[in-house]
Amino acid sequence: MSTERLYSLRMRAAQGGAHEEGGLHISGGEKLGVEEEIETLVGRLLDKALHHSRGTADFINLVIERVDASNCSVLSPLAVSTYKVSDYRAGRQKAVTQLRELSVSETAIMNAFNILSSAQNIRGAILLDSQSGERLDARGDRGVRVSRMDWDQEQYASWIRRHPQFDSPRIAEALALATKVVHAQGTVAELCWSDDPDYVTGYVASMTKGYCRITHLKKEGDLSGGRVFFVSPGTSISGYVEYLEHSLVWIG
Repeated sequence: MSTERLYSLRMRAAQGGAHEEGGLHISGGEKLGVEEEIETLVGRLLDKALHHSRGTADFINLVIERVDASNCSVLSPLAVSTYKVSDYRAGRQKAVTQLRELSVSETAIMNAFNILSSAQNIRGAILLDSQSGERLDARGDRGVRVSRMDWDQEQYASWIRRHPQFDSPRIAEALALATKVVHAQGTVAELCWSDDPDYVTGYVASMTKGYCRITHLKKEGDLSGGRVFFVSPGTSISGYVEYLEHSLVWIG
C-alpha cells in the first residue's frame, strides 16, 4: 500500500450551473493516490464528468487535498454475488426480500424505494432509520457524500485476477464505497441503483450478505436512482456522517 504524500481527489459535475444553483447532477467521483498519480487520476475524473450518459457537464468542481496517510484504515472488499432477474419488478422484489432478511422494516423499505424511484438530482446518499423509516440526514438533494476511499492498486489487480468477471471501473468504485459504508458503526444495509439512464443494475450491501448485485432495479432510460443507507436506531448521526465523509479507507 502506498502511504507517502497521499492525496484525496473529489469531483462533482452538473449541467445548467452548479448544484447549489439548481444544476442537474451529472456525476461524481472519488480517488486516493500519491503525488505522481494525481495527473492521471484528474484525467479519469474529468473524463467521467465530460462523457456521461446523463449529459455533458458545464460545471465541474474538483478538490485535491493532501491527507494524512497514517490515518488510513485497510478494509477487505465485500464478497460479491450476482442475481440475474428478468426485469426491474423481479429485481426490486429480490431487493425487498434481502432487506427483510436483514431486519429492515417494511416502512423503511417502502420509503427507500419511493425516494430512489422519484430521485433524479440527489448527489449524495439518503440516511433512513432502519425501523421507523424516518430520514435522518436532513440534507435535501445534497445528501451525504461518502468520500476518501479507494482501492490499493496492487491489491485491486490481485482481486481482479481472482474475479475477472467483475473487471469494471463502475463495479470497482461501487464496491469500494459499499465496503466503507457497511463498516460504518450503525449501518444495517445499503440499497443502490445508478441514476445513469443506460445502467439498470443495482445492489444491496450489508456486512452479512456482502455486495449483492441485482441485474435489473429500474427500467432502461430512467434517470432515477441514488443510495439509501439504512441505519440502526440510536446511532450517532454526527459520528456516522463524520466517518463516511472524512475517514480514510484503502480497499485491499
